[in-house]
Amino acid sequence: MAGAENIKPYHDSEAEKKEQVAEMFNNISKRYDLLNHLLSLNIDKGWRRKVVRMIKADSPSVVLDVATGTADLAIALAKGTGADITGADISEGMLSVGREKVAKKGLAKKIVLELGDSENLPYPDNTFDAITVAFGVRNFQNLHNGLKDMARVLKPGGQLVVLEFSQPQYFPFKQIYWFYFKAILPTVGKLVSKDPRAYTYLPESVAAFPYGKAFETELEKAGLKPTKTQPVTFGIASIYQARK
Repeated sequence: MAGAENIKPYHDSEAEKKEQVAEMFNNISKRYDLLNHLLSLNIDKGWRRKVVRMIKADSPSVVLDVATGTADLAIALAKGTGADITGADISEGMLSVGREKVAKKGLAKKIVLELGDSENLPYPDNTFDAITVAFGVRNFQNLHNGLKDMARVLKPGGQLVVLEFSQPQYFPFKQIYWFYFKAILPTVGKLVSKDPRAYTYLPESVAAFPYGKAFETELEKAGLKPTKTQPVTFGIASIYQARK
């Protein structure tokens, strides 16, 4: 796991990874949604709908969305499950954008967005019926600590669902994927976000991150029981389900 944890947004900075990640997302927060949907061709919306269906199956009352960012998944969860949603993120810039979206959609009574570190979540043990993370575990400074703390605040029998980039394995999609990630995405990201590192960090972090069986092993080490792993869109991303 050392490889993934050593991948940081800013190579010339001495700051810890989590500090750099917070800085990066603060820098790009105003343009994040535009870039995210542009660069993903909106495919990510379908992935989030799958996550919501998985969570809804348990009829949860209280759900935590870790690394909530601009609250796309938190909003989808509130609409799709009717549960009360808490979103936590280390970037105040992203949370600010998220709060504006939540207010515009009239969901301020269903969604609370709070500054929170995934490795030291400010919630008591056994608080949430379900926990979600969409494209966030890759950015944890210490993956084990983050997964372990999520397990701590999850109720016994509760469900954790993680949506994260993985790596396509088959020709020609594997080759197309990496060309897009390493050539097109950083170029467009640099032009639009004005942060030249934000979208080169993305393919670097994906390449170093454990996926598939390797991530299931990390879940088990944190005290969680993997129940299903579902690659989506030819393996661009994977959805992991686990129980406490």
